[in-house]
Amino acid sequence: MNILRLKEVLKEKEMTGKDLAEKVEVTPASISNIVQGNSFPKPELLLKIAQTLDVDIRELFHPTKENSTTLEDIQKAIDTLESLKKKYKES
Repeated sequence: MNILRLKEVLKEKEMTGKDLAEKVEVTPASISNIVQGNSFPKPELLLKIAQTLDVDIRELFHPTKENSTTLEDIQKAIDTLESLKKKYKES
């Protein structure tokens, strides 16, 4: 199993592996190998990928614990609270 969810993040960001490779200054084959789980990037490259994709580095990984909270879950909860707060102020 691939522990990185780079393929999903690239899709979310509407970016190709080739685009990412150019921006982080590696070969498209290097990014392809990382996406396919055939290799794992060094920490410096992983950080550069996260910065280039404008995501928290933790978003590049699949959760390792069941029922773990993701940043997306936290954002949904914040959005829900903001919506409830707005409705409360209107009434």
